[in-house]
Amino acid sequence: MSSSQGLNTLTQIKTIPEDGSRFKEQEYQPLSPMARLFHEPGSNVYIISIMGCKTKINVDVLKENLVQSLVRHPRFSSLQVFNKETLSIRWVPTNVNIDDHVIVPKLEPNIEFPDSFVEDYISNLSKSPIEDSKPLWDLHILDIKTTNNEGTGVFRFHHSLGDGISLMTLLLACTRKSSNPNALPTLPFNKDYSYIKFKGFYSVLEMLWNSCVALVMFLLTVLFLKDTETPLKGTLGVENRPRRFVHRSVNLDDIKAVKNVMGVTLNDVVLGVTQAGLSRYLNRRYSEISNANGTAHCNQNNFIPKNIRLRATFFFNLRATTRVDTLVETMKTGKLGRWGNQIGFVLLPFKIGLKTNPLDYVKEAKAVIDRKKASFEPLYTYFIVYFVLKLFGIKAVGKLNHKVFSNTTLWFSNVPGPEQEVTFYGHDLTYIAPSCYGQPNALMIHIVSYVDKLTFVISSDEETIPDPQRLCDDLEESLHLIKTSALATESAKNK
Repeated sequence: MSSSQGLNTLTQIKTIPEDGSRFKEQEYQPLSPMARLFHEPGSNVYIISIMGCKTKINVDVLKENLVQSLVRHPRFSSLQVFNKETLSIRWVPTNVNIDDHVIVPKLEPNIEFPDSFVEDYISNLSKSPIEDSKPLWDLHILDIKTTNNEGTGVFRFHHSLGDGISLMTLLLACTRKSSNPNALPTLPFNKDYSYIKFKGFYSVLEMLWNSCVALVMFLLTVLFLKDTETPLKGTLGVENRPRRFVHRSVNLDDIKAVKNVMGVTLNDVVLGVTQAGLSRYLNRRYSEISNANGTAHCNQNNFIPKNIRLRATFFFNLRATTRVDTLVETMKTGKLGRWGNQIGFVLLPFKIGLKTNPLDYVKEAKAVIDRKKASFEPLYTYFIVYFVLKLFGIKAVGKLNHKVFSNTTLWFSNVPGPEQEVTFYGHDLTYIAPSCYGQPNALMIHIVSYVDKLTFVISSDEETIPDPQRLCDDLEESLHLIKTSALATESAKNK
């Protein structure tokens, strides 16, 4: 059963907007095809954003400010209503009772393991949907001191409200610089960024060839091509199981040091670290399996089977840019502007194996991502979904996406965070950790930057990956080894 079948029907609800003129343009608009897709089985995805606070959270201050900002955004003050006659879902403006959306559980004053409690609480959110009798978002306030925070806030949004870039930017529009309470934070966006760049006739041929190869691989994946069954690969129905959310922050300067030595991009380094971390994790899991089966050989260090096929669905933002100040204006006026799910994806292969030289992970990652950049893959995956929708309907698109996602191993995404320390309505933030649940993969790795830190956020199926903290350890250790090797290479060159 799709999630849309559980939504209210048009005849079951009443809406009484306090400011009817503000919603006039948006009233009863249908959900976009991409938003509608996130109500299909296997694609019923939620986005969460975990925020650590340096100070105790003042709930009344948050509520007062949310009413004057986030609630004024049309998507956050509208119900999603299913019409049984037309089989469509429409945005219907409604009054928002902020107490229904800001949830403050009563906690014991002296919890023995507060960090584990917070992790368990967030995991439990993945076991239940948001009630469709209200706009599909909420904010959970955990007034409990952990190792690094005085309190924790957990935003939860249904993915139909917008894509990751839209929602992250909207949240940042609710923040201000810690150094200047009146100034909006800035994101590391390049306004002149262009996804597709042609440098000559050869680059056009390269673009066409890479696009053709990627298209063939996409079609094969839709039809039958599956990733290898590894300890990271989820089983049927993984999208319906609880998730565990953990994160690990590393110094952004370490990433930049490798970037500068190797002459690559930050994304190349991050993908190389991820490939190395996944290899370390799988080697340990396979060694545990071999030891349990009694098949391990003496002095054996490499337990990874050869020719593993392991791919990530790597999401691309198809917008030229998303500005924080534009969304501030949206929350003031209630006019939607350019909003929604505008994302494409590529199928990104990881070369799993143990390397003698840790820098090889980065070199291999760079070679792969350069081919993906020199192709139309993110665009045609977006338009294939669009054309299948037009020709065969939303059910066909849902099955297509589910087939692609379940035949690959993980989701991978990155969202740039603020370059300066920020406050969320007066609360200084220590970190921001966005992720997802409801996807048909056992693993999602999300990367977000914040000031001088880069955070790996892991969303994992508890049944498939019972030890996500060990994967965080492997990612952190992989960065250390790659950085050490890069600096040693640089030092040898300078002698």
